[in-house]
Amino acid sequence: MDSGNIGFVLLCAAFVFVMTPGLAMFYGGLVRKKNVVNTMMTSIFIIGIGIVMWVLFGYSLSFAPSGNAFIGDFRWLGLEGVSLTEGYTDDASIPNMVFSAFQMMFAVITPALITGAVAGRMKFKSIFVFTIFWSLIVYYPLAHMVWGQGGLLGADGIGALDFAGGDVVHISSGVSALVLCILLGKRHDYEHSIYRIHNIPTVVLGASLLMFGWFGFNAGSALAADGLAAHAFMTTGVSAAAAMLSWMLCDVIKNKKPTLIGASTGMVAGLVGITPGAGFVPMWAAVIIGLTTSPVCYIMISYGKKKFGFDDALDAFSCHGTGGIWGGLLTGVFSCTAINSSAGNGLVYGEFAQFGAQAAGIGITIVIAVVGTLICYGITRLITGKIRVDLRDELMGLDVSQHGEAAYPSFNGLDN
Repeated sequence: MDSGNIGFVLLCAAFVFVMTPGLAMFYGGLVRKKNVVNTMMTSIFIIGIGIVMWVLFGYSLSFAPSGNAFIGDFRWLGLEGVSLTEGYTDDASIPNMVFSAFQMMFAVITPALITGAVAGRMKFKSIFVFTIFWSLIVYYPLAHMVWGQGGLLGADGIGALDFAGGDVVHISSGVSALVLCILLGKRHDYEHSIYRIHNIPTVVLGASLLMFGWFGFNAGSALAADGLAAHAFMTTGVSAAAAMLSWMLCDVIKNKKPTLIGASTGMVAGLVGITPGAGFVPMWAAVIIGLTTSPVCYIMISYGKKKFGFDDALDAFSCHGTGGIWGGLLTGVFSCTAINSSAGNGLVYGEFAQFGAQAAGIGITIVIAVVGTLICYGITRLITGKIRVDLRDELMGLDVSQHGEAAYPSFNGLDN
């Protein structure tokens, strides 16, 4: 075991934890004043349920070496037997418990990403129940298939590359968000109302916290304080910066003015796009990934939602699903064995196999997310009854109807 690596990964785990309250602020600033508390709560409560589930059975189901390609076994229930002195794999330089702590933070933020798509119209008790079953049916199996020993999609399977969560985190949550918002239906005045962002400074602060945590998200996935971690750290920053600039350009082309919301959203889109390839692609490729991910997400937000008619309230699918798919495919274009020996060379190096593996991994992830979300939705309806709030509660706002709280109890100057 290496004390430097242990300290580094634990610090990165703390960085990743900060992403969840950062997401709460990002989403909370985007919604109407009457739904701020509920929107933030749907991220914050997962800190509680996500950590408890992870300790009791989530880590075991995700990473215990079960011998099958789909899910772990029960040997590490309650983290019993998770070593403080031996690694998850034989060549690891950090204890299994440290690896578990790092991965725990991924399990917390991933289902929180989904909630942005259904903001302002889903009962809190239904989100609570849905999150439990989605973690069980979608997230834990995918984590095992991509990162676990003998997993279907990872190095022991079809060989899809996912350095820090393109498939496991972003595509799974983004596609599930799309399915869930379609099942739930549009907001009652979606077709004829203008939805104003109620607090832009909160959005910017949330996006900044997300980027801060993302450095730990991607660099920490090297699982060592080494050159690969430094490379992932730099590709993360480069992609986010390039994506910010290209989103601003999209704003100028479409609306003649750059916007602060656009710059913040572009930064997040670039972070999503680089996540699967952060430790596999050259630095120059990170610039291309960032520059191209923003326009792809921008088109989905500006034109795709209208074309296909779905109400993805805070663009969870349009950013995380679309950006994750795009980044995953570009990982198959730009991956380089010289940077990471576990990667195959991509299309720009004249080889097709890695791109094919990326496409297959993304396709399988989409299928799992769609089917799993449909199952979770059905189970949630059986347990909680009607999942969507009543029209009266939607008009009143979910802060009061679901929590009996108001974000600004003594100030009525913001948009409702």
